[in-house]
Amino acid sequence: MPRPDDGILARRDEIAAALREIVPGEGVVTDEDERRAYETDGLTAYRDLPLAVVLPETREQASRVLAYCKEAGVKVVPRGAGTGLSGGALPLRDGILLAMGKFNRILEVDYDNRCVVAQPGVTNLAITQAVEAEGFYYAPDPSSQIACSIGGNVAENSGGVHCLKYGVTTNNLLGLEVVLMDGSAIEIGGRHLDSEGYDLLGLLTGSEGLLGVVTEVTVRILRKPETARALLVGFPSSEQAGDCVAAIIGAGIIPGGMEIMDANAVRAAEDFVKAGYPLDVEALLIVELDGPQVEVDHLVAQVGAIAEAKGAVTSKVSESEEERLRFWAGRKAAFPAIGRITPDYYCMDGTIPRRRLPEVLKRMTEMSERYGLGVANVFHAGDGNLHPLIMYDANNPGELERAEEFGAEILKLCVEVGGVLTGEHGVGVEKRDLMGEMFSEADLKQQQRVKCAFDPDALLNPGKVFPQLHRCAELGRMHIHRGRMPFPDLPRF
Repeated sequence: MPRPDDGILARRDEIAAALREIVPGEGVVTDEDERRAYETDGLTAYRDLPLAVVLPETREQASRVLAYCKEAGVKVVPRGAGTGLSGGALPLRDGILLAMGKFNRILEVDYDNRCVVAQPGVTNLAITQAVEAEGFYYAPDPSSQIACSIGGNVAENSGGVHCLKYGVTTNNLLGLEVVLMDGSAIEIGGRHLDSEGYDLLGLLTGSEGLLGVVTEVTVRILRKPETARALLVGFPSSEQAGDCVAAIIGAGIIPGGMEIMDANAVRAAEDFVKAGYPLDVEALLIVELDGPQVEVDHLVAQVGAIAEAKGAVTSKVSESEEERLRFWAGRKAAFPAIGRITPDYYCMDGTIPRRRLPEVLKRMTEMSERYGLGVANVFHAGDGNLHPLIMYDANNPGELERAEEFGAEILKLCVEVGGVLTGEHGVGVEKRDLMGEMFSEADLKQQQRVKCAFDPDALLNPGKVFPQLHRCAELGRMHIHRGRMPFPDLPRF
């Protein structure tokens, strides 16, 4: 992390006074005990106190705060609901935390264009709740959807259990309003499906607060399918469950959702939620099929036959909407369920090609034995997004360090088999120092040139994503081919 700037720390009172001129009342938090509530996000192994916490309520306030911080040379860490699991909202002691929780209103529901316009602090689930009476819903559904904010979903490009068929955040996002570090506001996209020019919407989605601060989001909403049914299929091994996933996709079936839980996760979730999970299996596959009823009935039978051929020992199909939701309730509660059986756990996030799932599961079991730490596995099996939960006790000397080493080896394995370091949690500080496993120095420098275009002073969320932060001037000129019509020299960043 960047070393705190003693000069900035000495100016705390001056900076706080200037910020209170912009966000009056209780909008600026400087008391140490009150700042303590913001010292970490969902990656609780890391924490620090911010210089101050600023809680703007309007775009104008957010814009003025950023413009002041740029002029004063103050670093800014944007924060949504603080549910992120990669340390992306970890504060800096020589920077302010810009908390967007008061941007919590749904501004418009537009059924004609099938979209919702919301402020970034609105929770993911609240968007579905706002439209479900008319038969609509918002498809991305992270396990933390009851708490995570839509602005945070944009920053991390969050997914969820139904992302296989309906996509992650970027596939359901239509428009953004973003305030840049100099205080200027830009609008990208809108209520239409395609935009002209460069795909800045795609660039900003998943940018982890390094390029700008989201102040408004437009998302598309979908009609609820006519029928949805879920299958619980138990297997004697995780490898067999992985083989079944590959066979289902290979048969041309695209389920609405497809998840794997291993025995540790199944038992913890069942004890916590009472979802009706079988306890005598080593792996549980949850498959949801949706669409017209006749199609769903056909696919349920087809998936059941595939599962039986792959060695399934139990199979159960939901017979009501309440039962379907109960099947998913156990999966969505897997993280807190594991928290009930271990003092601490480290939630990982990596993505692999589906066909390598059996191999990766086997090698993770070997790693668990080698590190002497238990692991509960929960996977978005359809798109290869893994969420191993490494169990440890931070009170035992060395266990946190072993858990981190275990996690790093899992992520290196993901890259080795043709996958990527993250699926939906982001890089943050957790995976920052592993970026070199996946990207060359030239790759990383080119990515930083993009950051320089938006934030030339590197004041927005510094210390995240990039293992080494170059000054913009150090990145040099971007070379272009000169053909018959010469281009002018590009300015140095």
